[in-house]
Amino acid sequence: MPTPTEIKTDPLTVLHEMYAAWEANDADALVALYTADATVVRPGSFNDGREEVRTSMAAAFAGPMKNSRPIDTTHSVRLYGEDTAIVIGVAGVLLAGESEVPADRLRRATWTLVREDGQWLIAAYHNCETS
Repeated sequence: MPTPTEIKTDPLTVLHEMYAAWEANDADALVALYTADATVVRPGSFNDGREEVRTSMAAAFAGPMKNSRPIDTTHSVRLYGEDTAIVIGVAGVLLAGESEVPADRLRRATWTLVREDGQWLIAAYHNCETS
């Protein structure tokens, strides 16, 4: 049986895997970590379903996000039962050549994670300005 610490940190594994796929500019590996009906909400953008997320990220990796790296500082992890977690943090993207994310590009991020067949997946993501 997992310890309370393992239960609380285990959901974050899927985010670390997603960041690795992002750094590899691998949209297919990235969306494999999303549920089929996942949603992604960002300012000016809404992706409904894994395929829309894949299309959006593939275009980003071929364009402005090529060779970028996501950063994320976790603020809290809240568990609801054993198979649902809400993760709140501050996120940003380091573009190629940057060493720091400009303050105006930092976002408050909310991840809804679910465990399906023993694997944590991203069910929903939302971000907004940090102010």
